[in-house]
This record gives sequence, structure tokens and C-alpha cells, in this order.
Amino acid sequence: QVQLVESGGGLVQAGGSLRLSCSASGRRNYAMGWFRQAPGKEREFVAAITWSGSSTFYADSVKGRFTISRDNARNTQYLQMNSLKPEDTAVYYCAADPRSSYYATATAYNYWGQGTQVTVSS
Repeated sequence: QVQLVESGGGLVQAGGSLRLSCSASGRRNYAMGWFRQAPGKEREFVAAITWSGSSTFYADSVKGRFTISRDNARNTQYLQMNSLKPEDTAVYYCAADPRSSYYATATAYNYWGQGTQVTVSS
């Protein structure tokens, strides 16, 4: 079993930055990802990172603005979000342990955090 707890969400003006953290407990050795869900929309992939951190994946909408990373010693992953836009407003979810290599598929993940709200004002 894996438990995930996100933190770092909040309200920021357009062009600003936020850093999300996801602290994991339980077993280790799995890929992790971030997803987001805006009101009235489906949950969408944001970024993912392999256990070693050697491979990262991003949605086209966040490439060049967001950076995913992890610290396995702390069992924590991060999402650095720069140049935020109002359309980035959503609840951001941490996910862990995807089946196979379907990193961008929400249904592939076995564990989820409770979510943290990110609101970007224009």
C-alpha cells in the first residue's frame, strides 16, 4: 500500500509560480505522476517521472513551464510550476504506481492523493 499527501497549492497571479509536493509513505519503487481536474472537466495528465528520475513526461500544455522531480530519500515528488496561466486552475492530484508504462493514463495508477487546489488569477 502507498499513501500520498499533496501540499503547496494556493492562489497566485498569472505569471507567478508554485511548487507542489507529494509525500509518499509505504512501499517504494514506482513511477509517479501529477494530474489535474478543473470544474466540469475530466481529469487530465500533467507530468510523470520514473522511479529513477531518469525519464520525465509532460503534457504539451505544460511543457517548458512545469518541471517534475523526485527525491527518493525523502520519498517525495515535486511539481515546479512557472509562468502560470488562468487555465492552469484546477485541483492537482498526485498519483503513484502506474500499471505498465501508461504514465499519462489516469486509470493506470493504483494510488492517489486527496488533491490540492491551485487557482491562478488573471
